[in-house]
Amino acid sequence: MESAEQITAKLKRFVGSDEIYKHWLGIKYTSGIKYLAEAAECFWLLDAIASHQNAKLLSLPQLREFQIWRLLVQEKSGVLICEWDTNQEVLRQEIPYTNFPLPRIKLYLIEKVLLLPSEY
Repeated sequence: MESAEQITAKLKRFVGSDEIYKHWLGIKYTSGIKYLAEAAECFWLLDAIASHQNAKLLSLPQLREFQIWRLLVQEKSGVLICEWDTNQEVLRQEIPYTNFPLPRIKLYLIEKVLLLPSEY
């Protein structure tokens, strides 16, 4: 696994995305997300976000087109939060253990494509 500093520096280089990848649970993701998943060994994060794309979450009209996902990590445990707008939380998943190297990350899910904010 790359260091948090290396990952953070490389994530800043992703602007726009020329390639889209398909996740096995139906969402798609960008090159930046692919890099994040490989470098931070966190394909589980994509699985978690994709697994929440169900009728209950998508019954909220504001979440069908745009979702903000934040992962906050402290002392090897985390919380995954979905928001429809900044600080408008609609879902929270506790993660008892994670080796995710960054203290936090924010991702967007826009029209079923997961991307870094810099790729928006």
